[in-house]
Amino acid sequence: MHKSQTIAINLPENTVVTPFSERLEAPLKKAPISVLQINLGKRCNLACTHCHVEAGPNRTEELSAEVCDRLIALIRQFPQIETVDLTGGAPEMLYGFKPIVEAARLAGKQVMVRSNLTIYFEEGFGDIPNYCAQHQVHIVASLPCYLADNVDKMRGHGVYDASIRALQWLNRLGYGQDPNLKLDLVYNPPIPTRDSSAPGVRPFSLTPDQNQLEQDYRVFLQKHFGISFSHLLTITNLPVGRTGQYLERQQLYQPYVQFLADHFNPRTVAGLMCRNELSVDYRGYVYDCDFNQMAEIPARMADGEPLTVAKLLAAGTLDVIDEIQTAPYCYGCTAGCGSSCGGALT
Repeated sequence: MHKSQTIAINLPENTVVTPFSERLEAPLKKAPISVLQINLGKRCNLACTHCHVEAGPNRTEELSAEVCDRLIALIRQFPQIETVDLTGGAPEMLYGFKPIVEAARLAGKQVMVRSNLTIYFEEGFGDIPNYCAQHQVHIVASLPCYLADNVDKMRGHGVYDASIRALQWLNRLGYGQDPNLKLDLVYNPPIPTRDSSAPGVRPFSLTPDQNQLEQDYRVFLQKHFGISFSHLLTITNLPVGRTGQYLERQQLYQPYVQFLADHFNPRTVAGLMCRNELSVDYRGYVYDCDFNQMAEIPARMADGEPLTVAKLLAAGTLDVIDEIQTAPYCYGCTAGCGSSCGGALT
């Protein structure tokens, strides 16, 4: 499918993975915060097999009016926030999406929305493409492959066709062509599987070279569908949420983490997204990153209490976290060329 790095390894299930913190030359410290990533909730029109949020149509969790008001106050109060990154679930269908977009744009922030694209065709959300164009929202769209079969296996039958129609719609509005209407696509590698033809051998893949794969996407999508886009972002599947659960069922969780650890690249550490980002959940709790949020590892105040948006407002500063909390899945962000919400790191 793609020019990915595939390596077969054979490890005992009881292999002990070196703690991530022990691979670092120094403790992982926060830099000044410039990105506020907000998970508006877990409700979504899709239930993708690789979703680390475990979002889906049956989930009901979403932002409350009270937390929404506090987030808008946070955005207005701190000029150092350059980017407001909205995710979910399907963020466009969750409470607070439009009020936060409008407050952030009024405050001069860049706004990103992480879209599954298919939401545009759900009843009540057909205005979203025009709305995003009107407010110059940067769209980061999931398209884990440029081939239909691979996308539908990961995200559900018919998702590829709907995604193509959505991208063409966005192109007609100027997305992917007008420099003020950025449209990025996101590649995820296939979820690791146990190779039944070679018992005990586990084939895992690092993400392909981002620049080369971007060219492959451009050529294919333009030739077959006339689609243009801004950039491709390659993101590693971290063993969190549904991906982690699947790996555990296949008895591949620990070997996969070991694979990522074996490909640890210290050159990625300086660019890790957790360093200049705060991740906020729908309840108003604050985390170092989206993956710590899903693993329920909250950031903490000096007194050990979980950090919240309300506490940030009371403190009058965003820079209250000194050291970032790490876990074994952090190897996913630092393996090979690295991985972040903005794609490869090296």
